[in-house]
Amino acid sequence: MTTLKGMTWSHPRGYLPLEAASRRFQAETGVTIRWDRRSLQDFESYPVEDLARRYDLIIIDHPHVGQITAEHCLLQLDDPAHAEEIAAIAAGSVGPSFESYRYEGRLWALPVDAATQVQAYRTDRLEGPVTDFEAVKRLADKGLALMPMRPPHSLMCVFTLAAHLGKPAHVEGEVFLERDIGLEVLDRLAALTAGMDPRIDAMDPIAALDLVGRDETPAFLVPLTYGYVNYALDGFRPHRIAFADMPVIEGRAPLGSAVGGTGLAVSAFSQYPDLASRFCRFVAGADVQASLYPLSGGQAGHAAGWEAEEPNRETLDFYRATRRTIEGGYLRPRFNGYMAFQDEASHIVTEGLREGRNHGAMLDSFDAAFRTAQSRA
Repeated sequence: MTTLKGMTWSHPRGYLPLEAASRRFQAETGVTIRWDRRSLQDFESYPVEDLARRYDLIIIDHPHVGQITAEHCLLQLDDPAHAEEIAAIAAGSVGPSFESYRYEGRLWALPVDAATQVQAYRTDRLEGPVTDFEAVKRLADKGLALMPMRPPHSLMCVFTLAAHLGKPAHVEGEVFLERDIGLEVLDRLAALTAGMDPRIDAMDPIAALDLVGRDETPAFLVPLTYGYVNYALDGFRPHRIAFADMPVIEGRAPLGSAVGGTGLAVSAFSQYPDLASRFCRFVAGADVQASLYPLSGGQAGHAAGWEAEEPNRETLDFYRATRRTIEGGYLRPRFNGYMAFQDEASHIVTEGLREGRNHGAMLDSFDAAFRTAQSRA
C-alpha cells in the first residue's frame, strides 16, 4: 500500500478537511495520506524547502512562491496532461486565490482554502456588521473592538488599508508605500488601536477570535481579521461569531483586503509526484470543495463551496457575507526575499505603534527593509 506524508497547520480548519478528503481518496485509490501539523506562526514563516525534503504534500502560504521558485523545491502543477482539470479549478477561483500560486508563468500550488481580511462580530452583541471605520473607531475607543496585531498580521492591516484607500503597497521597487498614503494608514491604525486591549500585539486571528468567542473580553468586534469559518459554526465556541465584508472608509466599496488562504503543493523530492498531484486536483476540485471540504471543518477555496447552500446555512452565511471583499482582494508581494521583508516590516508596525514611534521614521524603515529584501533575492 502506498502512503504519502503531508504537512498542514494545527487548526481544525487546517487539518480536518484534509483528513476527510484523504479518507475519501483512500477509498477511491487505495492510497493512504498521513498528515502532520504545525502552528499558525510556523505555517506563516517556516522554510518550505525544509518541509519539501520531508513531505510529499505541503500546505503553503502564497507569499512563499518567489522563494520556492528559486529553490526548485516544489513541483509545477500546470501539467498539460491535466489542463482541462486545472482550467476548471482556475475558473472557480474566488478573487485572486488561484493566481496567487502562479509565479513566473508556472503554477506551484492549488487553492484549497480561500481567505482575506474581513470583519467578525458577536451575534449576541451586534445585530449586524459595522459598515465603516468611523463606527469601528467609536467602538474601539470604548474597548469594544480588537484586532490581531501580532506579526505578520499588523502588516496585513497596512496592506489592506493602503489598497482600500487606492494606493496599494508596491510589489517591487525602491519605495514600499507612497509617503502620503503610508502616513495616513499608520495614523489610522494608531488611532484605531489606541483604545484596544494591549494584548492585541500578541494576538493572531485565532487568538483574537478565541478571546471574543469565549467572552473573556468586553470586545465583540474584530474589524480586520482573516476569516475563520469555524467560529461561525454553532457550538464551536461558547459564543457564535458572524463574518461580513470589511468596514469601509468614506463610502468606498470593500476593496483592497490583503488576500490569505492556503494552497496545496507537491514536493519536488516526492517519490510519488503523480499520486500527490492527483490528490491536489481532487481536493481543489469543485466536487470536494462544494461539500466534503467545507462540511468537514474546512474553509472552501473554490466558488462551488462559496455558493453552495449548506455551507452557508451552517455558518451564518459566512461565504455570501464576505464574497465582495475577497473578490476585490489585494495580492501582496511574492518576490524571492519577500518573507524576510514581511517579518521585519511586521515588527516595525507592531512595535512602532506600541512605542509611539514617528510614522515618517517607520516609513523610512519600511523602504530600507524593502530594498534590502529585493537585493538579497
